[in-house]
Amino acid sequence: MATMMRERIAAIAAAIAIAWLADGARAAQERSMRGFNGLGVNMGNLSRLSNAQSRSISPENFTGEKGKGGMATEGTGANAARDLGRGWKVSPSIHIEAGSTTTLADIQGPGAIQQIWMTPTGDWRKSILRFYWDDQANPSVECPVGDFFCMGWGKFAPVSSLAVCVNPGSAFNCYWEMPFRKRCRVTMSNIGPERMTLYYQINYVLTDVPEDAAYFHAQFRRVNPLPYKQDYTILDGVKGRGHFVGTYLAWGVNSSGWWGEGEIKFFLDGDQEYPTICGTGTEDYFCGSYNFENKETKRYQEFTTPYSGLLQVLRPDGLYQSQQRFGMYRWHIPDPIRFQQDLRVTIQALGWRSGGRYLPLQDDIASVAYWYQTLPTAPFPPLPGVDQLEVN
Repeated sequence: MATMMRERIAAIAAAIAIAWLADGARAAQERSMRGFNGLGVNMGNLSRLSNAQSRSISPENFTGEKGKGGMATEGTGANAARDLGRGWKVSPSIHIEAGSTTTLADIQGPGAIQQIWMTPTGDWRKSILRFYWDDQANPSVECPVGDFFCMGWGKFAPVSSLAVCVNPGSAFNCYWEMPFRKRCRVTMSNIGPERMTLYYQINYVLTDVPEDAAYFHAQFRRVNPLPYKQDYTILDGVKGRGHFVGTYLAWGVNSSGWWGEGEIKFFLDGDQEYPTICGTGTEDYFCGSYNFENKETKRYQEFTTPYSGLLQVLRPDGLYQSQQRFGMYRWHIPDPIRFQQDLRVTIQALGWRSGGRYLPLQDDIASVAYWYQTLPTAPFPPLPGVDQLEVN
């Protein structure tokens, strides 16, 4: 009897396994029939064919329509092209007047932005980039264009990372994949006093978007100076399910001495006083160590890598540029920080005082938080005013 029972159990288990394998095979066949949607492209799947439709928006094709590029008869290059005519770089850029907002892209989905290149002129803190997904009233990205591309101090520095690249002379590039289902709208607002010129290209695909794909978000904040014994808030008020994927900090030091002892903290899914994830120091979080110091030169050492960097060190010049200023990024691409309900991110500003004691600092700190989450997007805190955004 026992032998028969064991044989029967084994037969049932085998039948379940066969059914499970058959279901898996059917699912794989269905995915194969649907084809590769063209998202998540990497060196491992670059050879795969896809039915995704490649499109690109620029001043030479404001709508990204098929076969509609290079048709302009007027634009910022019209005078230079006057002897050549239509099709010869008639509209390579746009002007955005002071106090105005221009729509850079308005795309009907489903699809995903895959790469953005732009070269804004003027004060990068006073050009505000916004992204709206699926007809939301609130933007999911709201950030000065310089800070979005890790240029928070308004001065060029090269960046070579997987998510953001900044190349000579002022070429801003990002490679964050940004899926949308119904609509994508991208705007640029010029809140400065002078007209700006913008060359740009937004490359995207029209394709199916998986059900589990979340929406890209980026939020800017700045406090100058940070109140004494107060943590700096990188991100707060996030509601929904998602994952945190990156931090950029523009850190201006208002005291002498080392400034990076502070810990970064990630409060996940109801954490209150104490976080689930707590770092060990500012330079540690940005994947450096021991003051970012080159022991041979006794100076800060800039670096830029695929996932992290101290991309910029602005040193005192002995006259008006009196403060040290730093630009840092950390991308959580292989290690996204997952949350199911809510997220808050803070960092301490800590130096040293006498007696081997920590000194809470009152520094000039600006940040951009990058994350993916489900919609809706909670309203962001209001951006600082023009004077409060200004680098000075």
